[in-house]
Order: sequence, then structure tokens, then C-alpha cells
Amino acid sequence: MIRIAAIADVHFSEATRGSLRQHWAKLRECADLFLIGGDLTTHGGPEQAAVLAAELEVVRIPVVAVLGNHDYHSDQSIEVRKVLEAAGVTVLEQENATMNVAGKSVGVAGTCGFGGGFAGACGSAFGEPQMKAFIRYTESLADSLETSLRDMKTEFKIALLHYSPVKETIAGERLEIYPFLGSYLLAQAVDRAGADLIIHGHAHHGQEKGITPGGIPVRNVALPVIRRPYAIYNLERTEASKASAQGI
Repeated sequence: MIRIAAIADVHFSEATRGSLRQHWAKLRECADLFLIGGDLTTHGGPEQAAVLAAELEVVRIPVVAVLGNHDYHSDQSIEVRKVLEAAGVTVLEQENATMNVAGKSVGVAGTCGFGGGFAGACGSAFGEPQMKAFIRYTESLADSLETSLRDMKTEFKIALLHYSPVKETIAGERLEIYPFLGSYLLAQAVDRAGADLIIHGHAHHGQEKGITPGGIPVRNVALPVIRRPYAIYNLERTEASKASAQGI
């Protein structure tokens, strides 16, 4: 069994320094891997990333993260990534990472993702160049996510996103902003490639639990949703050799 700790939308800045450190110091007691699903900073400043890096000093298990829309706001995402990587965090964007966790091989494919909406109420690459660019960007990220998942030959596979792949985990948000909270293309990509768990954030007023059309568990771990320093999910093989994700 693999124990996954996850959170997103921590929005670190000087004002939140120390707010989660004491809780994260205990992660090794209950988790084997720590995933952070984007919006690591408030406005994407490297100095804000440094506050998060200091907070993570007490974590004694592998940490894997993706950036969120807030982390891109100041056009310093490269610098934000460098600060976190210098602190030992594995930051993924259209990439994957494999590791040995609790004696099992685990692969994480990560991307921020993007919007576009969900089946029945979504955008398409039609019309103005700007609209085509919007949807094609999401398509490219979904394609990259699928490739990253397929390339991993591990016992367990996790997709780590910021934007949501399903509308169930954004239920509670205003319907008008659904297209800006995620895209069904991300879920399609994961269903085609296969995974055991999808982690995301972004939707502060959404729901924690959802599932893709292909049956893969989806968890929205935005801090305002889970309302705790992290959520824990267990990944274990059933007799049918398919992983199951269970929340604790």
C-alpha cells in the first residue's frame, strides 16, 4: 500500500509563513509521498516560493508539485520552479517522475492543465484565432499528459494537475466559470493512458471526490475544499490487480 498526502492552493506568501510547517513536519508518520497540485504562491513571485520552500524543510518524504495559474501570474514561473527545485521539490510541467516509494515503483505525470469546459458545454478550436489557440493549448497539454503516463512503466501511476479533469469536483462553483476551471480533455487523456489516481486543485468551492468516465478516482485537494493541512489517500492493489484509491 502507498500512502499519498496531497494538497493544493496553499497560496504562500510572507503573510502565511509558518502556517503549515508544524503539520507537514508529521507527514512521514502517515504518508510516503507528498503531492502539491499548484497555486503554490499568491502571485507567482520567487520570494513567495522561497517561503514555501522554507515551509517544506521539515518534510522527510519525496515532494512532487505542479504550478498553478497563480504561479504564472508574475511571469516568473521559471524562477519559482528553480527556487523549489533547489529545495528538493520535483516540479513537473508536461513531464513525469518515477520513484521507489515504500518498496513500490510510483510514477507521477504532471501538468498545470488548462480550461475549456466539459462535455456538453465546452469550447472548441473553431472561429477566431484566439479561441483556437485557447483550446489547442489545452489539447496539447492533454496529449502531453497522456504521453507522460504511457511512458511510465511503474506499479502505480498518478496524474498531478492544477485544473480539474471532471466537473464533479468543481460542483459548487458558479456555472459561468466552469470553462475556466478545467477541461474534459484531461480526463480523456488519463482514461486512455491509464492511472490509479488524479490529484488537482484550483476550484476553491468545489467538491473533494469525483471520478473520470473511465473510472479513475479524482480528488480536488484545494486547501479551501479539504480544510486540513493535507488529505491522505491509500493506493493498493485489489485481487483483480487494479489499484483502488481510498480517502482517510
